Amino acid sequence: MNRDLVEGNLKQFSGILREQWGRLLGDEAGAAAGRRDQLAGSMQVRHAIAQVEASRQFRDFLDRNRDWDISGRRSRL
Repeated sequence: MNRDLVEGNLKQFSGILREQWGRLLGDEAGAAAGRRDQLAGSMQVRHAIAQVEASRQFRDFLDRNRDWDISGRRSRL
């Protein structure tokens, strides 16, 4: 198992913890950040790419899809 896979799994786990902590405290932004960390970790594991590259790709994806909300529907602007 290479280092990127281990780091990706750790990022997914920390994202789960961060999401649950945000939900517990009623912090929607913290919960969303946890979901974002989980997705970045998943990308890192699946594609065996470095954490920096996974974060960059995810930021690019978010920039291209700003008008979509978390449920996958187009948000009202």
